Amino acid sequence: MAGEPGSARNDDLRLAESLRAGDVIALTEVYDAYAPFLYDYCHGLLRDRVEAAGALRNCVIAAREHVGRLGEPDRLRGWLYAIARKECMRRRDSPNRHIGQEAPEAEDDLSAEQLARREERRLLAHSALAALSGRQREAIDLSVRHELDEVDLSGVFGMPLEETLELVERSRTGLEAAIRAALIAQNHWKDCPSVSALTESWPLAPQTAASLVRHVASCPVCAELDTPPLPADRLLSVLPIAAIPADLRLDVLTAATAEDRAGNRRAIAAWTEPFDEYGWPLPYEPTPARAKDRGTGGRRRGPIIGAAAAAVAAVVVLAGAMTAFGGESEPDAAGSPSSSASGPGGESGDPSVPTEPMPTDPSPTVSSTSPSPSKSPSDSPSPSKSPSKSPTTRPPSQPATQAPPPPRAGHLAVSGCNMHLDDSCTVTVRAVGGPVDWRVTGTSGALSAHGSGHLAAGQSAGVTVSRTNGLCWGSKSGSVSFAPGGSASVGYC
Repeated sequence: MAGEPGSARNDDLRLAESLRAGDVIALTEVYDAYAPFLYDYCHGLLRDRVEAAGALRNCVIAAREHVGRLGEPDRLRGWLYAIARKECMRRRDSPNRHIGQEAPEAEDDLSAEQLARREERRLLAHSALAALSGRQREAIDLSVRHELDEVDLSGVFGMPLEETLELVERSRTGLEAAIRAALIAQNHWKDCPSVSALTESWPLAPQTAASLVRHVASCPVCAELDTPPLPADRLLSVLPIAAIPADLRLDVLTAATAEDRAGNRRAIAAWTEPFDEYGWPLPYEPTPARAKDRGTGGRRRGPIIGAAAAAVAAVVVLAGAMTAFGGESEPDAAGSPSSSASGPGGESGDPSVPTEPMPTDPSPTVSSTSPSPSKSPSDSPSPSKSPSKSPTTRPPSQPATQAPPPPRAGHLAVSGCNMHLDDSCTVTVRAVGGPVDWRVTGTSGALSAHGSGHLAAGQSAGVTVSRTNGLCWGSKSGSVSFAPGGSASVGYC
C-alpha cells in the first residue's frame, strides 16, 4: 500500500532534511506522499471523518515543529504514524469529540461482478480479523497495509523492540489460524456440525470467531479439510480505504504555514510532547502527571542497525499470512484474552486500557454493506464507584418508599421478505410484550443488511435487505440475523 520500502527510505531522508531547513515545498511533498495513508489510519482509530481530518492536520503541524528531534530522519514515515496515533488517542479521550460521520470509501472502478467478489472477500476478512486482539489487529494493519517494519512499530506503539517482535509474531500466527478457520466456516460448514452451529451468522462476531479458531485447532474433522493458501496482503487488500477530503490539503498547509497561526501551532506541538531519546513521541497519557512520572526509562528501542538486524532475524515479514480493535476481555486467536506485553509505565498491549484506548475495526473504513460485529472504538471500562454510606436508621418523617419496577422487556418478532425480480426487499421487526433494543447481527447468502434501534411495545420497523451479487438466476434464499434474537428468511433471484 505504501510503496517500495527502499525508495521510501530515500524520500524520508530527503524530506526530513528539507523540513529541518524550513523548506515549505517539502511540506507539500510530505502531505502529497503520506497524507492519504495517514488519514486512512486516523479514520480507523477515530471512526469519524471530522476527527480524522483534525488529527491529520495536527500531525502535519507537529511534524514540522518537531522534525529537528528525529534522530533517524530516514524513518520519517513511521515517525509520522507515531505522531498521528498519539494525536488520535488524545482525541479519543476528549469528551467533546465529534462522532457519527464516517468517511466515504475511496471509489474503485469495478464491475458489479467484481464488487460482489470483493464484498464476499471482505466478509471473510472481517471474520478472520475478529479472532485477533485489538493490538494484534492494529499491528497487522500497520505491517501489511501500511508496510511499517518492526522498528517503526516499536516507535508507533512505544514498546521495546523485543516486545514488538513478539507481538508481530503472535499476530501473524494468530491470523494464519484465523484465516484457515474462516475459510472452513465459509466453504466447509456443512462438513462439521460444530462449525455449522458456530457460524449461523456471517461475518463472525469476535467471540464466535475465537471459538471457531479453538474448535478448528482441536477438531479431527476440520484437520482433514483442505483450504487454499490466502496471504494476508491479498486478504486485506479488499478492505475499505477512507477517502481523504479533496479540500483538506489547502486547510492543512495553510494551518501549518500561515503567520497568524503560529501560536496555535505551538500549542499543537506541545500536545505531541514528551519525546524519547530517539525523538519519537511517547504514547499518550490521559494526565500530564502520569506522563511526567513515566519518563523515558521504560522504552529502549536500541540502535537502529542492531534493531533492524534483530527484526530480520527474529520475525518473518508478514507476506504469507491478517476485526475490530476490541476490548480487554476479547480473546485472541488462541482463545485466551490478549496478553500483549505491557509497555512502559504499565501500558498494556490490550486496547481497552484507559491510558491508551485502541481502535475497533479491522479496516480504516467499514463497508456500508457489511455489518460490523466489533465493539465501538469508544468502548472503555468505566471505573467502579465506591458505595456511599447510608444511615442505619431512617427518620420517622421519611418513610421508606419502594421504586416502581422497571418496564418488562419484550422480545423481537421478525418477518421475512422476497425480492422476486427486485434488488432489495424489507424485513419487518416488531417488539412484542415490551420495549426492545434491536440490531442486525449478520446475514447469510449473498445478502447485506444493517440497522439498529429502539422499539416500544407493539412498534414495528423495517430493515432493507439488498443482494450483493451481480447477475442472479434461479431461486435462492438467505437470512438476516437480529439481536436480541430472531432470524428472517429472505428469498432472492
